[in-house]
Amino acid sequence: MFAAVGYRAAGGEAGGAALDQVFILTGSAGVIALLLLWVGYLHRTRRISWLGDTADRLGQRFNRPGWVALPSALFLATILTALLGFIWDVSLHIGKGRDPGPLANPAHYFILIGLFFLFMAGMTAVVLPLDEKPGPAAVRITRTWYAPVGGILLAGAGFYALIGFPLDDVWHRLFGQDVTLWGPTHLMLIGGAGLSLVGMLLLEYEGRTERLEPKERDSRFMWLMRCFAYGGLLIGLSVFPVEYDFGVQQFRLVLQPMLFVIAATVSLVAARSTLGPFSALVAVVFAAFVRLVVAWIVAGPLIEAPRNVFPLYLGSAIVVELLALLPLRRRPVWWGALSGLAIATVGLWLESLWVDRMYVNHWPTSMWPEALAMAVPVGVLGGVVGALLGVVLRGETLPRRPIRRTLMVAAVLVTGIATANGVMVRVPDHASATVALTDTGASPDRRMVTADVRLEPADLVGDDPEWVEILSWQGGVGTDSPGRGLVVDKLRRVEQGHYVSTKPVPAYGNWKTVLRVQDGRMLTALPVYMPHDRAIGAEEVPALASFNRPFTPEIQVLQRERSFDKPSWLYGAASLVVLVCSLALVGGLSWGAARINERAPRARTLTPDELARR
Repeated sequence: MFAAVGYRAAGGEAGGAALDQVFILTGSAGVIALLLLWVGYLHRTRRISWLGDTADRLGQRFNRPGWVALPSALFLATILTALLGFIWDVSLHIGKGRDPGPLANPAHYFILIGLFFLFMAGMTAVVLPLDEKPGPAAVRITRTWYAPVGGILLAGAGFYALIGFPLDDVWHRLFGQDVTLWGPTHLMLIGGAGLSLVGMLLLEYEGRTERLEPKERDSRFMWLMRCFAYGGLLIGLSVFPVEYDFGVQQFRLVLQPMLFVIAATVSLVAARSTLGPFSALVAVVFAAFVRLVVAWIVAGPLIEAPRNVFPLYLGSAIVVELLALLPLRRRPVWWGALSGLAIATVGLWLESLWVDRMYVNHWPTSMWPEALAMAVPVGVLGGVVGALLGVVLRGETLPRRPIRRTLMVAAVLVTGIATANGVMVRVPDHASATVALTDTGASPDRRMVTADVRLEPADLVGDDPEWVEILSWQGGVGTDSPGRGLVVDKLRRVEQGHYVSTKPVPAYGNWKTVLRVQDGRMLTALPVYMPHDRAIGAEEVPALASFNRPFTPEIQVLQRERSFDKPSWLYGAASLVVLVCSLALVGGLSWGAARINERAPRARTLTPDELARR
């Protein structure tokens, strides 16, 4: 049936990169890696001094060891570069579609440079210490060489993200190009970069315990920079729902509030418990400022890509700051759980006001019961994780090993179960839509249409669905392209089963125009217009004046380039490999935090005012 109308990929030709581009990327990365290894070798054998001297001078400025100061500066520059490249890359895929090759997409250069130097920042922390053991938790590499735990974790997160690039090419060769952020190898790229902030925070803590002038208090500027680090963690954990920020999410809407809760609980609870009053608010303001600047650059006159918005988290920050005034604050795990519960309820409601104002898709009343059922347990355990991270970064004692391991495993399992529920969808049987298109009088070669849609059966969706809309995307970026490559027409309900357009949508050129429906677990779509795509053997789906087409799994329409003819076990096995790698990264970060905490010198419990000054 799909082949008859021509909107399913007939082959996997739009797969991996051309071999010449693979050789160029591999060769370039190899040369740079060898050069950096050579510099590291010269430093370790004391044949050069400029690397250590540069790190020491920077460290003296901020009262930190050089093995923290220089990697921190590198990390700040590289993570912002990678973030710009990431948002730019997503916007290009939404506005233009798949890449002709990895070297043809300018955003890929920013991502590659950012991730490569992210790995280099971690390795710099590992290589720099010469005549010292960088903290009591340092890992012994050779008889005289010790590396800080945070540096190892930072390098590990960067390496995990980097290997996502070659694995992504292998994935495309096997399964075609999955033009979605939530492709397994894409999650490796963004997950490694996002979680690298935890490694950076741990490295900064190791350096703080080894300050050059131990009796000298940190300045307000250093407190502010540490708040910014938590803002960076908030941004890093917020990259997973970025498709929702553009309004082209390919999964159910109920996942969005849960993803917001994960980012807010871990980041803001850790920030407030570590840095004291107003730190959660400062982290939120910093995160919003960075996302605003990146959004302006991507949608501005230089790039002219589709516009995007971002979560605000202001309500969650206020909730955390208020709860920190309670006496329960002295029991961090319980306070973290309470804060997570409040974020997943009150904070989420406050965030919904921002979503209703700024986002394409609002959170309907009918979605809230399931959203809370997912967000509350995830939020409670996310708050616990944030509190445990705060305990480590304050130098206090973690709960006993069996307790903290149980809490971490529970957090991972509950998040996994909630996510699995969120991705479960139902495709209706024997459902279709009759669509009548009306030309709006634009030029013949730039056809714009409005639609009159009648669903069959008429009761296919209820009174409060997540969306009934027409999505037009991948038509080309630029101000001369409608919506800069992205147009979403939220259809207006006339009566049950009958919807009409609220704006014209394109039906020409390279545009892909799709009728999408989500109501609860039902997620389905049908093509309105699809261009001929020779690379994947797909015929044109014409935008006829009137037609009736069946609803199908949405993934087969939106991910047109993906190959669905591979054995299901192969996709499952490949996804399992990525899952194991992801769990290894989370496990490594947990191990590092526990090692630092177990070997850290104990100090008396500090008052909130003292915490704010540190």
